Amino acid sequence: MALTADDRFAITDLINQHGHLIDRGDFAGLAAVFTEDAPYDVTALGGGVLAGPAAIHEAALALGDGNPVAHHVTNIVLHEVTDGTVHATSKGLGIMADGSAGSVTYDDTVERTAAGWRISHRVVRPRRRPLHP
Repeated sequence: MALTADDRFAITDLINQHGHLIDRGDFAGLAAVFTEDAPYDVTALGGGVLAGPAAIHEAALALGDGNPVAHHVTNIVLHEVTDGTVHATSKGLGIMADGSAGSVTYDDTVERTAAGWRISHRVVRPRRRPLHP
């Protein structure tokens, strides 16, 4: 299965939608982004592996004021995998209430479901050091 331009637009919109939903607290809307049982691996940020939108919601509530006030996604790159899934890599920027910022890489597995494209697995990896020779 070759990815069409429509598939690429749909997957890119899916990934972009995450930050908008989180920032406005629309956790019910995450069902349109993630599969119900999608592992959301924030182990590298100290949060473990969250299973599905309900767990993401609970973790966000637990962080409270520690949550970013804005999530921005950029540099989305899609690679079709032979089994019909898509591997998507993107960069995320989080802006905190105090004005500080952080950078992460999102590594997503995206699958076509009966309801459309959904992220079925996400790993969030922070970037804390610049490149060194």
